[in-house]
Amino acid sequence: MSQPSTERQSWRPVIGLAVGLSLLLSAMLIAFGLPAVSSGPHDVPIAVVAPEEAATQIAGALEQAQPGAFDVTVASSQDEATEMILDRDVYGAFVVSADGVTVDIATAASPTVAQLLTAVGEGVAAQAGAEATVNDVVPTSADDPRAIGLSAGALPIALGGFIAGVATTLLVSGTGRRLVAVGAFAVIAGLAMTAILQFWFGTFTGSFWATSAAAMLGILATSATVLGVESLLGRPGIGIAALLIVFLGNPLSGLTSAPEMLPTPWGAIGQLLPPGATGTLLRNVAFFDGAATAKPILVLLCWLALGAALLIIAGARSRRTARDLPVDAAEPLAAA
Repeated sequence: MSQPSTERQSWRPVIGLAVGLSLLLSAMLIAFGLPAVSSGPHDVPIAVVAPEEAATQIAGALEQAQPGAFDVTVASSQDEATEMILDRDVYGAFVVSADGVTVDIATAASPTVAQLLTAVGEGVAAQAGAEATVNDVVPTSADDPRAIGLSAGALPIALGGFIAGVATTLLVSGTGRRLVAVGAFAVIAGLAMTAILQFWFGTFTGSFWATSAAAMLGILATSATVLGVESLLGRPGIGIAALLIVFLGNPLSGLTSAPEMLPTPWGAIGQLLPPGATGTLLRNVAFFDGAATAKPILVLLCWLALGAALLIIAGARSRRTARDLPVDAAEPLAAA
């Protein structure tokens, strides 16, 4: 009787699997933990409204206390500073007057940065021997004052788009049908996600339809990217897509704090990936009436175009390969 082949199987695959999974776990810990451990302000844009000499002193004091933490712009008036906040040019402003120091913040832009600016503004007022008054120019909703719903939505957006792209590749054949599948998913998932965050969690306060459209674009760009990469490269494409969307895109999105709170240059890089662009677009549409949406929309459209192009290339390659094979062997490839 012959011996089972498993008794002669090498132990290398077992050891390789254990080492590979350990490295994957370590990479996940680094990807998700390092941004949080290294979190801190890096060139956070703020405005200062004060006489020229006082504004220079405040900027110098901030730089001395926390080098590189703030990017200070001098505004001519509180109204101008408020416009800068509403346009997403700055996160807040310190307004110095004879009555004291007013700290203008926008909790909706980032609760973490708003808390930081409040503490710094109170310190500036204390050094001047004045009172500090905090004014929240763009608050979050009363039901979700910390915008936890938006932060918690970062992983479902990234992971949902990733799973949708992989599932579409496995279950749907044909370039056109695959594009329709991810498009339908983006519409339904975008409406569902926005409805949950706005009507159940109470996170969003803006236009439901505008916010839903932003969610749809983000989910579509993410799904199309995964679909295109996987369709063209096969299994290696799944790993590349996971790296871009889940392991890099999600922790570098800045949704839990702000891009400027991540180590340089990772915060800026995160805004060029689908999860970061989606989060910024959702925040700006839901809370800031669509201010500063051109860049995230452009980023998402570029990823969407890339995914569609890769999918079309993969489909053309499959059809060309099918023409070069016998009829019986070509049928499965022709459907791809």
